[in-house]
Amino acid sequence: MNPVPPYAPLAEDVPLQEPPDHMYLGPRANTAAGGHNTIVLQAEPPKDHIIWSLCCFLYSNPLCLGLAALIFSIKSRDRKVVGDLEGARHYGNTARCLNIAATIIVCLTVIIAIIVVAVIISQISNRYTYGTYGSKSYGK
Repeated sequence: MNPVPPYAPLAEDVPLQEPPDHMYLGPRANTAAGGHNTIVLQAEPPKDHIIWSLCCFLYSNPLCLGLAALIFSIKSRDRKVVGDLEGARHYGNTARCLNIAATIIVCLTVIIAIIVVAVIISQISNRYTYGTYGSKSYGK
């Protein structure tokens, strides 16, 4: 049996497998020696962070960063639908940065509020423990 050289074109009746979803076939160039296909790997589609933006907008909206993140997430989703992956990636990264800033601000505010409440409660309990209230001394 005579094997077919690897550079020889396939016969027209040979069925080809479909490429995976993350690949697409590039432009086909026909030459004198036969045609060839270029396989270009696509990266995963950009993330729009819409759920995170909704949570930042609804539950914690410091300095309107949650609203801005939500707007950029919607723009990113729109760009992805249109097919502009670079624009979608840019808007998605901006939404992610705004979400990070909003989350950090809210976390720091909650931590500071817990510390302030703990200090105030400890001061009040110390006043009642030692019997002092205001400038008068009781029980000494």
